[in-house]
Amino acid sequence: MDLSGDRTTLKRHSSLSTLVAHFFGILAVVLMLIWLLHYREGIEYGSDNPLKVLNVHPFLMYCGFLFLVGQAMMTYKTAYASHQVQKMVHGGLHLIGLVLGIVGICAAFRFHDMVNIKDMVSLHSWIGLTTFILLGIQWLFGAFTFLAPQSSSGTRTRMMPWHVLGGRALLYMGIVAALTGLMERATMLGQSTNAESRLINFTGLAILLFGVSVDFSVALGRYT
Repeated sequence: MDLSGDRTTLKRHSSLSTLVAHFFGILAVVLMLIWLLHYREGIEYGSDNPLKVLNVHPFLMYCGFLFLVGQAMMTYKTAYASHQVQKMVHGGLHLIGLVLGIVGICAAFRFHDMVNIKDMVSLHSWIGLTTFILLGIQWLFGAFTFLAPQSSSGTRTRMMPWHVLGGRALLYMGIVAALTGLMERATMLGQSTNAESRLINFTGLAILLFGVSVDFSVALGRYT
């Protein structure tokens, strides 16, 4: 059995999956910006217009949070850098994504206050906040286990499979949160134009394919 040849093939497939993930990830960012800026009045956290405040939520929860989390997951295995640099970039991108995610969640709560809507009543909100909290715990777990100098190599080896498994599960939970959020927003809009409806659908499809491609990249990268 030619293990080196198999490893080369897997590495090539992992790199291809990474490129596909970048394509769909950036495509989703562009589609979301077109939707929010062209059809939905723009994005502004401090606005007196509640719709502009609400638009901050999907923008930051995907473009700021989910997109960066996906990039962080791929960076750990695909970035051409030393292992230590890969770990630092991996953790740093996650941290930036979490900070932007906090702002995005605050925007949703601010919108609810402005229009007198109860918080945490939809399935989207339950899945989304649970995913965000668990990913914050995952980040703390990774920081203390893999970045802290006092952590032993044995501990890192034992915990790595659980860290990877948890990250992949949370990625899909984030995708589900994003898609249910888009469905909820489309329902709120009611009789939106056919063009806007298609744009929302294509945005959701791009987000889904981004998540699947990230997972393929991470899964294949572990065997290279």
